[in-house]
Amino acid sequence: MANKLYALYGPHASGKTTIIKQLKKMGIHYIPQYTTREPTSISSDPAIYNFIDKLTFFKQDFLIKSTNRGNYYGLLKQDILTSIQQYPVSVCIADASAVKQLSKLIKSNFESIFVMVDYVTLIERMLKLGQTNNEIKQDIEYAENNGEFDNWKFATHIVKNVSTEQKTLNQVLAIMDLMQPLTGEELQKMTMKK
Repeated sequence: MANKLYALYGPHASGKTTIIKQLKKMGIHYIPQYTTREPTSISSDPAIYNFIDKLTFFKQDFLIKSTNRGNYYGLLKQDILTSIQQYPVSVCIADASAVKQLSKLIKSNFESIFVMVDYVTLIERMLKLGQTNNEIKQDIEYAENNGEFDNWKFATHIVKNVSTEQKTLNQVLAIMDLMQPLTGEELQKMTMKK
């Protein structure tokens, strides 16, 4: 089986970063995303994002570049090549534009996972992140106006992230073929009355 790169994408607060953190804890290789966006208390994790200024950004050798709300995002060419050559499974966070670019460049070694979420769950998560009502309204309007809720249409896979973190993680692991089926005996033990 060929080495695979999986890109997680979806609207703000859909759960991409949480999923990536869980996958990283399990030892799955992560390709960091570089961005010119200012770090916030919501998403300033340096293990997920490398925050750099615009001058530094344009000096890098990115294979994939995209923009969102006036900020630049990129995945380094060497990081992508290394992941495909050395790791059976790698993950990254991307946006729709980056997913389209990766699907053309990497083809058989690439799959995308759209992280889908409903409005109620999305708003609850934004509130937990400490966003104001005005910030939530702006984020949802931006996502609607830019078709972010419809980007599932060109995804290789879709994960509906409205339940527990573990259920969502299990879906992602199954997509990546990192779950093993139960034997008949194990299944029987789980389904028998006690």
